[in-house]
Amino acid sequence: MMPRVAKQPGLLSRFWQDRRGVSAVEFALLAPVLIILYFGAAEFCQAFMAQKRLGHATAQLADITSQDNAVTVNELSDTMAIAGLIMTPYPTAPLKMRVSSVTRNAEGVAKVDWSRPDGMTPLLRDAVVTIPAGVIENGESVILSEATYDYSSPLGYLVPEMVVFSRTFYLRPRLVNKITCSDCA
Repeated sequence: MMPRVAKQPGLLSRFWQDRRGVSAVEFALLAPVLIILYFGAAEFCQAFMAQKRLGHATAQLADITSQDNAVTVNELSDTMAIAGLIMTPYPTAPLKMRVSSVTRNAEGVAKVDWSRPDGMTPLLRDAVVTIPAGVIENGESVILSEATYDYSSPLGYLVPEMVVFSRTFYLRPRLVNKITCSDCA
């Protein structure tokens, strides 16, 4: 009887059965996906925070303006500067704002009393504006605060195009029926 000699597996068979390096291959397959998810989440958070800050800036623009009896162009410029500070650490160059006083007349038509922009076109005096139902009644006034922000991704890979965020706030004057602006257009 001849002794049996164990048959040596072939090269392909040994390669197929070898489990060394499986973790490295799995990591190589998953790493790009995980990196994209990480940067995507970071980019989403940055855009979300810019949008939230725009909302706060717009609300503060209306809030500060609505707390006065009368305003001037310089006071409105200072208020807009404060709104710009709220956007920190985001750049303020893409921030465009406008604050206006709107009164609904006896016929129910809302018209602009005055408007002060920063980067936007001003609303013309007596221009008709659409105010949502229930905000003001006939004969009442409201401060209309509008802002837009052109958000550009710092990475540019995940969100290659600019996204425009916009917010609008309506606040009633607190101390008087209508806030006047002596030197507004």
